[in-house]
Parts: sequence; C-alpha cells; structure tokens
Amino acid sequence: MWKRIKFYAVSLVIAVLGLTALYFYARYTATRGGVIHRTVDAPAVVQEIQRLSELVTVKYNIQKIVGLKEEKVPFGSEQVLLMVQATVLGGVDLTQLNQQDVTIDSDDTVTMKLPAPRIMHVYINDKETRVWDRSKTWWTPWVPLNPDLEQKARLAALEAVQQVALEMGIRQHAQTNAESVIRGLMQRVGFKSVRFQPPG
Repeated sequence: MWKRIKFYAVSLVIAVLGLTALYFYARYTATRGGVIHRTVDAPAVVQEIQRLSELVTVKYNIQKIVGLKEEKVPFGSEQVLLMVQATVLGGVDLTQLNQQDVTIDSDDTVTMKLPAPRIMHVYINDKETRVWDRSKTWWTPWVPLNPDLEQKARLAALEAVQQVALEMGIRQHAQTNAESVIRGLMQRVGFKSVRFQPPG
C-alpha cells in the first residue's frame, strides 16, 4: 500500500516538474523564436530616430595658416598671419526627419531618406591658435595697428577651415557614419534590413 502511494507521489512530483519545465521552455522559445511579434510603425520609428537630435558623426581637426591684409587710408597697409587649429563637426539633423521619409515593408525592411548631411559646428582652438606674424608698411609708422584685425582674421579662418572640410569630403563621411548608426538602431528594434535613399 505504502509502496503504491509512494509511487504515485513520486510520479506526481515528476509530472509537476515536467510541466513546470515545459512551461518555462515554452516561454523561452516564444521569446527567442519570434512567436511574439513586435509591431513598429513609421511614426514610432521617426520618433525614436528624432531623439538622437543633431547627430554628429564625424570630427575633423584642421590646421591652416590664414592671412588678412587691410589697406590703410590714404596709403599703406597692415596684415596679420594666423596659424589656426580648428575643429569641424559634421552630421545630420534628425529633427528634420518626417514620416514621409520612412517606409516599412511586410518583410521587416525599413527604407528611409535621411536629411542631407551638413557641417554642424566649427570652432577654433584658442590654445593652439597663435599669431604667426603681424606687420604694417614701414613707411607709415604713424598709422596705429587695428585692434580688430586679429578678430577679423579669426572669422576668415572659420570660413577657410569650413571650406577645407568640405573639400575633404566631410559631408560624405557624415552621411556614411549616420547610416551606420541608424542601421544599428533599427536592427536592435527588430528590423532585418535597413535601406537608405540618397538624401534630398
């Protein structure tokens, strides 16, 4: 009698353990195997990407010598020569992304058109920038130096290093890096494929 009760008791424990294991296995495989599908629409994708705001994806450090000459009245001139160390940041303003720029297909493929890449910020490293030379025509010693000429040279330097960055392809690099960041984000969300149209 006791042997039969013990047998049923052990059988019941084994059955409970088996059902428990089966339950947790079913939950695990449902999560891992894709039984539970996540629905992500275009507005949700746009909102998620817009959180990145101004996405800076490339940084150029540029050194350039910039000269500025100022003609004096009635004659003579003054000039300044700067050795400039500047930083140029390129990226994409993702706040400009619209729902019309994102298309989601049934095969978990998202196609999007990112805003055009651009130079986001340009600034001069004051610690690494110095006046290389400053002079005026020797035959006009009575003409005072212009205290604002160096600042004008710095403004000219900002435009000069920006042009250098464009010639070096900063916008193309910014576009490539931005696509890489967005692709990784979309794949973490669950998309199998991410395609990009040329920026407008």
